[in-house]
Amino acid sequence: MSEEQINIGGEKKAPQAERLSAAQNNTPPALPAEEGQAPKAAAEDAVVLEGVTFSYNEQPVPALNNLSLTVKKGEFLAVIGHNGSGKSTLARLINGLLLPDKGKVTVFGMDTSEGKNPTEIRKRAGIVFQNPDNQMVASIIEDDVAFGPENLGVPREEIGRRIDWALRAVGMEAYREGAPSRLSGGQKQRIAIAGVLAIKPDIIILDESTAMLDPRGRREVMEVVSRLNREEGMTVILITHFMEEALLAGRTIVLNRGEIVMEGTPAEIFLHSERLEAYNLSLPRIGKICKRLQGAGIPVADCLSPEVLADEIAAAAKQAGAATSGERYVPAPKAADEHDWDIDIRDLTFTYSSKSPFASHALNGIDLHISQGEFFGIIGHTGSGKSTLVQHLNALIKLPQAQKKYRPKKPKKGQPAPVLPHISVGQFDLADKKCNFLNLRESVGMVFQYPEYQLFAETVYADVAFGLKNFRKGIEKEEEERCVREAIEMVGLSYQEIKDKSPFDLSGGQKRRVAIAGVIVTRPHILILDEPAAGLDPLGKQEIMELLHKLHREWCSTVIIVSHDMDEIADNCTMAAVISKGRVADCAPPRELFRREEELTSLGLDVPLTAKAAACLAKLGYTVDTDFTCDDFADRVISLFKGGESHAQ
Repeated sequence: MSEEQINIGGEKKAPQAERLSAAQNNTPPALPAEEGQAPKAAAEDAVVLEGVTFSYNEQPVPALNNLSLTVKKGEFLAVIGHNGSGKSTLARLINGLLLPDKGKVTVFGMDTSEGKNPTEIRKRAGIVFQNPDNQMVASIIEDDVAFGPENLGVPREEIGRRIDWALRAVGMEAYREGAPSRLSGGQKQRIAIAGVLAIKPDIIILDESTAMLDPRGRREVMEVVSRLNREEGMTVILITHFMEEALLAGRTIVLNRGEIVMEGTPAEIFLHSERLEAYNLSLPRIGKICKRLQGAGIPVADCLSPEVLADEIAAAAKQAGAATSGERYVPAPKAADEHDWDIDIRDLTFTYSSKSPFASHALNGIDLHISQGEFFGIIGHTGSGKSTLVQHLNALIKLPQAQKKYRPKKPKKGQPAPVLPHISVGQFDLADKKCNFLNLRESVGMVFQYPEYQLFAETVYADVAFGLKNFRKGIEKEEEERCVREAIEMVGLSYQEIKDKSPFDLSGGQKRRVAIAGVIVTRPHILILDEPAAGLDPLGKQEIMELLHKLHREWCSTVIIVSHDMDEIADNCTMAAVISKGRVADCAPPRELFRREEELTSLGLDVPLTAKAAACLAKLGYTVDTDFTCDDFADRVISLFKGGESHAQ
């Protein structure tokens, strides 16, 4: 443990009032019991790391450095830290996938380095990785979930019960006979979690396992995990960047450069903003709001839930005799509209494997208009069709009538002609076979989920230059180098330091920046990013969004982001569309959209915490008219206190 480590609370439980509320619907089923199952053992140490050091090949700085940690049986431990702090390395050492260079790792008394122990350890300690594709092994979903129990020799009838339970627990029972390859990223993640739950491990390690899930999916999975911890005594080690998830834990540790630097209850950890910022982390949004209000002289206590925040503000307002309504939000005037790069989508339908038993309807009549100049958000539940939609915009998925073998069908006698989908992107008609799709893809850049998996070349320079060479045949070497240099420096990396390195030797955040550089090197008019900040720590998310705004201001006409993070949409987007079951359920500016909480909740989504706090304040008699960004919410609250005794002039 580092000499500078701060123990700020031991192993006390976080106050119940400050914890994230569990999912209200779809209560998960109970874990199936086996006949003759042995009673739970007495409390013991589930995991012990003693002076563990681990380094990856040829890396001068160890991923973990002399780390000691004890996790009690039945404990719920949250692990947070910036990208590259050693969190995933810690998870793999516990599971025996990695062995320490120095020190010792034991799981229920079994040394991970000895003999046949790793096999037994993996029966008792299941791990769910951040990228679900790393865990998919079968072509049918039920076979994938059954893979672990089958390899452990579980009887066939018991395997069937476990598959039923695990799929119900993650809300995927309807997909039992489907193919994992046809699932969205979030749906795959649910199946990966089900596969580990079916093993019935004593320890479950979640390595950013909810990063690709929608808000409802995150709530449901975390409720399953919390209930297993609470009722079945399962030990949970949760590695996460979602601070709301960390609030569910009894203890939280913060890793920095492979060392434990903070330890305590989640509430205690998050109330030390100066320490978190020193370790490249940031406060949860609600913590930032509290600090801003306190700085303005408003006596609100630090809190970790929107309900408590609303109570604190209302109590302070009542004591100060503040007004019941603050300044109204007035949208900034928009620049004169330009329409050279408008996107128009009409009657868009799409079915995967349309002529097979695995046919899956992804889009069911999308109508959507995206004006040039927007910072546009697309939100929707897992599997709603978001990724399928954006892949149509640069013809990665072509419209039927644009495909070479397409022949229009003659309508049946007395029947109207079938309605054909239409997409136009600026001057490009994507329904036309003669459309110049090469030029379209140069003008409409696409960054996929987990963009670091787009990397493939031997050097960073070659990777970034690849698209440029393909789109601009015969480009001069000097011009190529200038464009690559600009793209690399634009994403905040040093050209001289990084150009000759292998992209696979970079940190996760650097890989993502290089992947984005490879798309923006051609300076596309429209930039589309599918979950661009998923899996990044809070500071990494902030840096990526600041980069996108910089590109939007300087030369990129339109930015479109697909996201499950409602706070991210509120903070950054000028317009947002809600996709549900392959259709556009709503489209409005976030300041209007997030006032419709019941509608969004019914679609498996959520609203930003500022929207929740504003709704609670309204019930307490105080109106805060806001655009739901943190800064604006704080400004509107402060305006309630203007002239009040509690407000610092």
